[in-house]
Amino acid sequence: MKESEIIDQLRSEIKRLRSIITATSPDLASLLRTRGLTIYKSQPAQDLLLPPAPHLDSFYRKLLHYSFRIFLRDVIKHQQQFTVSQVTRYTSPAKAGEYIGFLLDVGLLEKPDSHCFRLVSRPIRSFGATLEWLLAEICKRELGVEAVWGVKFRGQGAGGDYDILARINSSLLYLESKSSPPKQVLARHVAAFFDRINDLHPDLSIFFMDTELRMNDKIVPMFAEELARRNADPPAIQRVEKELFAVGDALFIMNATGSIRGNLERILMEFFKPDR
Repeated sequence: MKESEIIDQLRSEIKRLRSIITATSPDLASLLRTRGLTIYKSQPAQDLLLPPAPHLDSFYRKLLHYSFRIFLRDVIKHQQQFTVSQVTRYTSPAKAGEYIGFLLDVGLLEKPDSHCFRLVSRPIRSFGATLEWLLAEICKRELGVEAVWGVKFRGQGAGGDYDILARINSSLLYLESKSSPPKQVLARHVAAFFDRINDLHPDLSIFFMDTELRMNDKIVPMFAEELARRNADPPAIQRVEKELFAVGDALFIMNATGSIRGNLERILMEFFKPDR
């Protein structure tokens, strides 16, 4: 048996066992109630770029590819009308043509004339909601855990939106996602992430940047500055591997290098390791 086949079998078995544990442990709503929180709103349809139900699975599989996600961001930027040449900043004309054909087939694009394309559902303000949907789907489909995205609480200390909340075994995961490039992430965004952690008290927190750029250039230093601002003796930020970093045992910073699923699995290995 090939190594890749063994890995796939192990992943399937882990997913099966996690599903059994999920069925016998407190649900996500119960984990939130123990923190005095009840979900007010979640999973808003506004700004969500998804095809009709028959095409959801194929669209999900496309979204797993970073090249397709950055292509979609260009499509959203030029959503009113664009030509192939306007969406080739991060991909080749041939690949852009392939992606456009796919979006036409699943009903997300229309062709008003022989040279131009546009989104069928407009306006879409950003890729953010669709990225949150994708991350929640990865948690459910690949990791076998309960997950919800775009969460709002009302009348509680927890402020702002929580991008993704998930229940892994009996642990609460908070996953913050950023679809914009690192240059658009500011110190206040990192501070707000820590504020939400303080309000929610999750067991595990992850800050995810949908980029393949180096995290040490800007994001990791911003975290170091915020940790120093909040702690007299700030914890160190350690590289786990590649562009995956840990702050202690329960806070991680990751990007899209490799695969989202692979990075999440690596984090869960770190979080649940016996000597933790």
